[in-house]
Amino acid sequence: MTTLSKTRSTLLITAAILVLIGAAGWSLSHKADAAAPPAAAANAVSVSTTTVKQQDMPMYLTGVGTVTSNASVTVKARIDGQLDKVGFVEGQDVKAGQLLAQLDPRTLQAQLEQAIAQKAKDQATLVNARLDLQRYTTLVQQDAATQQTLDTQKALVNQLQASVQSDEAQINYAKVQLSFTSILAPISGRVGARLVDPGNIVHAADTNGLVVINQIDPIAVVFTLPEESFQSINNALHGSQKPLSVQTFPRNSDTMLSQGNLTLLNNQIDTTSGTVQLKGIFQNPSHVLWPGQYVNVRLVLGDRKQALTVPAAAVQRSQDGTYAYVIKADGTAQIQTIQVANIQDGIAVIDKGLSAGQRVVVDGQYKLKPGIKVVEDTSAAGNAAVNASSAAAKTSAPGAGK
Repeated sequence: MTTLSKTRSTLLITAAILVLIGAAGWSLSHKADAAAPPAAAANAVSVSTTTVKQQDMPMYLTGVGTVTSNASVTVKARIDGQLDKVGFVEGQDVKAGQLLAQLDPRTLQAQLEQAIAQKAKDQATLVNARLDLQRYTTLVQQDAATQQTLDTQKALVNQLQASVQSDEAQINYAKVQLSFTSILAPISGRVGARLVDPGNIVHAADTNGLVVINQIDPIAVVFTLPEESFQSINNALHGSQKPLSVQTFPRNSDTMLSQGNLTLLNNQIDTTSGTVQLKGIFQNPSHVLWPGQYVNVRLVLGDRKQALTVPAAAVQRSQDGTYAYVIKADGTAQIQTIQVANIQDGIAVIDKGLSAGQRVVVDGQYKLKPGIKVVEDTSAAGNAAVNASSAAAKTSAPGAGK
């Protein structure tokens, strides 16, 4: 091979290498340009958003209450006497009118029989006096007796009639006293521990009594709410055709125990605590409520139909009031002044400022400024924030927890 040929081959090889290097550089530069984000996307802020929903929302107030028996009676003896027997088992349910205890009735039975005998005696005397009155009336007409004798006999008859009436009253009194020897349940309910054993002498003045009956079906729950809630409760009572609903929950759970009706809004506010007392009555056949139990109470004031709702986390506050960050169609954030009607269970009910379907920011507001671009946060933390908001909305929806 000549020197000219060698030189030509070298130049061709060098040119080919330069072409390959240029092509590789152009390819890498093109890929880098394609991978680089637009300037606007690079400046976008990652946030979590949700949409404004329209749904029926129950409006309620929450408080803490104590379960109490609907009625409680300490059964006592109304007369003195020896307790012969007890007709109940401790802890059992009893019906009104059921025999609970029996006192020795013999003394009172004898007094009743004595009163009956006295009445029979006075009635016999009255019959004879009436016959004498008829005779004296005839004699006076025949001028065989004086008017004074007739008047005296009339007075005697009236006196004996009064005696018979007194005897009748004594018989009734003796019957009542005798009935007190049979101690009956005044109400239906559950009896507690027996306080006196048979064989003891009981007295009407005894303070402890024989047993305590608590009515637990139905049962009552007494609770208090701040005095600021009075007007809302009063308006709901006047605006409803039926009693307001009261729901009870365990202190450590959201599972509803029972639902009843409000029966009492106390007639005054407690000035020492600044609260008003209320009471609800609940049917309690399964005994899920028990006297002395502490429960969380929810007083349902009514339903707000087709209310606009957002998670409470979307509501922000400033010196000028409440606002939320709304995402516009071009993907930028904008401050929107809103008016909040109520916040409960993590859900805010909006009166003004938002409309159904708008996107609002629920997490990441601290990074925002008006007009800045936003992108949806798809990280685990962002999804958790949105899921928590959805769960709160479901929990507060009508019928939740039932």
